Amino acid sequence: MLAAILFCGVGFVGCGNNDDTKQQSKEENKQVVDKKVDAAACDAAVADYLVNVIDKNYAEGELCIPSPFVVSADYGNPEDVKVWGDFWVFNYDLLGDTLKTVSGGNHPGLMHLKKTANGYEVTAFDQVEDGSRYLESAKRIFGDQYGSFQEISGNAEKREDVRRHFVADYVEKHNIAATMIQDYGWPAVELPK
Repeated sequence: MLAAILFCGVGFVGCGNNDDTKQQSKEENKQVVDKKVDAAACDAAVADYLVNVIDKNYAEGELCIPSPFVVSADYGNPEDVKVWGDFWVFNYDLLGDTLKTVSGGNHPGLMHLKKTANGYEVTAFDQVEDGSRYLESAKRIFGDQYGSFQEISGNAEKREDVRRHFVADYVEKHNIAATMIQDYGWPAVELPK
């Protein structure tokens, strides 16, 4: 009889701990779900920053289309999401079916984002410096990702392909009657379909 009582007591204690563990596990899972980052919303915030902050330094065109070439991202902390990239922004005028480049350029570096009531916003931008400080600042900002950044920044063909795809997506999303893109002094190039 004593053995039966001890067995039941251990059983109840075991069940109670198991329920507590399950409850604790559910709460931990909820915290993990709450902390998940919406990568698409982060991409939108980066594009918004390029259009509304960075683009102010360039001559205006009819359209401003960002082309963020992301090297790496760290979504571990929703209060400080980190996005490393070679961030490009271009302004275009539409002539016939061709988007003619007016201005634009690249801004490599690290964008810090945080979650807000409306999605995400860029809170800081650690930009690679120009001139003699370029290499030092790029290595510091990109750290372990510097090799990947070099591959991207040094591959003009791939970079232009990514740019054309961003432009094609923008054209489709906004119902713009453009089928070509043309930089000054270069022949027009067809946009991907």
